[in-house]
Amino acid sequence: MMKVFLVVLSVIAVGLATEVQECPGFEKSIENLSSRIAIGGCRKPPCRLRKDTSVEVTMKFSPDHQIKQLKNTVSANILGIPFPFVGVDGESACDNIYKTDGATKVGCDLKAGEEYIYKSKIDVLKVYPRLKTVVHWALTDGKGTDVICFEVPARITN
Repeated sequence: MMKVFLVVLSVIAVGLATEVQECPGFEKSIENLSSRIAIGGCRKPPCRLRKDTSVEVTMKFSPDHQIKQLKNTVSANILGIPFPFVGVDGESACDNIYKTDGATKVGCDLKAGEEYIYKSKIDVLKVYPRLKTVVHWALTDGKGTDVICFEVPARITN
């Protein structure tokens, strides 16, 4: 019964995948990166981020080393300048880490080679300007190394 549940969960997760790109300069290539990322209902960029809403972001990742601290590095590139997403960028990601069942919180002290799911929401503030941008999202360990990183074109709309 558990195997059937996991297969169904995997099919649902793939169906919700968002087409993303690896971050420039990211040292390790992540196989099937787009199938590991879901941003709201967005499948193909540019992802529409409506002002005054919250957009759910989900990532499946497997660290290659033990991690005791993890933080969000989230910004929007506007005219070549990275502007941080208020309330998300620089914040701890540990409260948003789950086992692959998506329901059991594990926090930090992540083990190398194990798979985890990160779930969070990003608030698209009313004060954000309407524009096209590229969103950069990384989970960064306590040493400043990106564990997973992606970029996706987005459009902030009313």
